[in-house]
Amino acid sequence: MNITVNKNRCPQNHPCPAIRVCPVGAILQIGFTAPTIDQEKCISCKKCTKYCPMGALQSE
Repeated sequence: MNITVNKNRCPQNHPCPAIRVCPVGAILQIGFTAPTIDQEKCISCKKCTKYCPMGALQSE
């Protein structure tokens, strides 16, 4: 299972709040761009998908 970022749902105007809930540091963000998920680090715990207020982080 992969976590993906729906850029249409991400406002891209602030630091991603879901970064702080990732237990393995798999969410990366440069500036205020949409975050990216390092699939090699990601353990598919889905904490970020539950935490993202915009629903931009989704599990596939």
